Amino acid sequence: MTHLRSKRLSRPGRPRTALAAVLGLVAALGLGAIGDAHAAPPAKPGTAAKPGPAADRWTDRPHGFASLAGGTTGGAGGRVVTVTDQAALAKYAAAEEPYVIRVKGTLEMEPFGREIPVASDKTIIGVSDTAEIVHGGFTLDPGTHNVVIRNLTIRDTAVEGNWDCKDTDYDGIRLDTAHHVWIDHIRFSRICDGQLDIRKDSEYVTVSYNQFTDNNKTFGIGWTPNVTTQITVDHNWFRGTKQRNPSADNCAYAHLYNNYLSAQLSDGDPVWTYGNWSRGRTKMVIENSFYDGVQHPYQADATAELVQRGSILRNTTGRHDAWGTAFDPRDFYSYRLDPAAAVPALVKRFSGPQQRIGGPVTLHVPGDHPTVQAAVDAVPEGNDSPITIAVAPGTYREKVFIPASKPNILLRGTGRDRSDTVVVFDTPAEYGGSTGSATVRIAANDVTARNLTFSNDFDEAAHELKGEQALAMKTTGDRIVFEDTAFRGNQDTLMTDSPKLTTVSRVYVRDSYIEGDVDFVYGRATTVIERSVIRALSRGSDSNNGYITAASTWKGNPYGFLITRSEIVSDAPAGTYHLGRPWHPGGEPDAVAQVLIRETRLPAAVKSSPWTDMSGFSWKDARFTEHRNYGPGATVTADRPQMSDRDARSHTVTAYLAGTDGWAPHIRH
Repeated sequence: MTHLRSKRLSRPGRPRTALAAVLGLVAALGLGAIGDAHAAPPAKPGTAAKPGPAADRWTDRPHGFASLAGGTTGGAGGRVVTVTDQAALAKYAAAEEPYVIRVKGTLEMEPFGREIPVASDKTIIGVSDTAEIVHGGFTLDPGTHNVVIRNLTIRDTAVEGNWDCKDTDYDGIRLDTAHHVWIDHIRFSRICDGQLDIRKDSEYVTVSYNQFTDNNKTFGIGWTPNVTTQITVDHNWFRGTKQRNPSADNCAYAHLYNNYLSAQLSDGDPVWTYGNWSRGRTKMVIENSFYDGVQHPYQADATAELVQRGSILRNTTGRHDAWGTAFDPRDFYSYRLDPAAAVPALVKRFSGPQQRIGGPVTLHVPGDHPTVQAAVDAVPEGNDSPITIAVAPGTYREKVFIPASKPNILLRGTGRDRSDTVVVFDTPAEYGGSTGSATVRIAANDVTARNLTFSNDFDEAAHELKGEQALAMKTTGDRIVFEDTAFRGNQDTLMTDSPKLTTVSRVYVRDSYIEGDVDFVYGRATTVIERSVIRALSRGSDSNNGYITAASTWKGNPYGFLITRSEIVSDAPAGTYHLGRPWHPGGEPDAVAQVLIRETRLPAAVKSSPWTDMSGFSWKDARFTEHRNYGPGATVTADRPQMSDRDARSHTVTAYLAGTDGWAPHIRH
């Protein structure tokens, strides 16, 4: 795009340039509430650790022991992939690099009983409540660490007539000398042997909100003489199970709270049908659990310790052991303890796979990924479900490109104000052309940006270059939304375009801010700017300070730019700004600008004849109109075409954006 040279003397409100320091572990996926608890570090024996805030029920990160000693983040920071078959699951689960692996649908393992090896730094999470692993499970071999497995059904490796499973040993999930593992919202059913086996000195494990159903040897912990394992077991539902609910052998610390044991399998076995067992030298604390119809609800070896407080027992028989002092879990971490009477309803509702988990993925910058581009790179090709890139407050000096192959992305600043989170670079068109100058380029469809500032802070006043265009943002995708965003620059600040002349792309800008001087809102996309502020910057001229729009709408498209219910502001002298001029890229005659500015306040800086020619093309051949504007710059003259009320009824936000698919992002407000 060829322009006259533009110079600006000052730039009010330049974004901060210091990179903000951001702390905290980051969630991989899940139910969506942020506000996660920071766990206290483990206490030394005989000392009390400083407790952190109580964990939120709907957190995306583990609580309890899995949150200690560096925490458990799973595949956070790695690529996100969705798998629908065993081969893909096995490939990504065994990879050396971090992955967030979304499991979709039912995966039947072959051969029968196949346990998928899981390597370190993995999140395996079911999409919605329908993801299943059938006839198999997972195994974490010695040394594996930092693993999250959530929101799956793991079922049906039981073998008819082989109740003890001694010759098969198919487990739902097995840990051998692993550490930092979170097992959450799993439904285990009819597994041979253990539904969950945590063995051989595995450490820093949390098992929460799971369902253990229809099994013999359900959930075992320990099995070495070493007193090493630290485990939190909370809000789980055990029903139709016989033994190991759980059984903890030689655990350093086993904290069981708010679990629900009901409808215990009744086979008349006087010893090996039981609830919780503190074995060997285990120190176990049970709090506010609910036992209904359970034989031997909790018991302890003479060498073990078991503290029980606050639980409710109904129709229980047999052993109710409690002796020793065990330990105080709050010396290690904070947690929310629900009343025992509320446990059955809570656990029935919230345990097992949930529709709300495994849906929209959130990638955090810089928590999961150091840069915005790194987070974009982690989005899978052909992404078919929403992914949020949550960007913490700070200034990110980088260029960002969202390719056409990565749709369905929300870029969201997490600061209190859009100015808190800035993506900025300083490339002019002299180095790479106008497209290459853009700080951010969006080629994908269905991308939304919210609560962010995009800037190109190239200082045109300090440089003598042929190409001073310096884009903050360029879009070519369809169904692009900018909400509460700011675009800062000089020449060509915001370009909304399409892949080719006859392709219509749509962009909706709302409650935002755009600044510039020359053609700083331009391109051929159908673009609606609503309830926003457009600042026309002064270049210090007494006659011509610039042009707000430079549309290049395809002649077959009735809808180009609509600026509505907005405000244009400027500190330029009165009568020195154009509302726009027609851009014909490369002299293309079929690019016939269409711009409507309606119900918008105009400043005195707007010329009385606000539309002007460009590159030999007359503005009078373009489609420039106004409708019911107001303010000191809204005078009506012979050179200011006004749209009639009748025509205005067909030039609404809805009409501009609807296209052939009825797109209507504006109706959400």
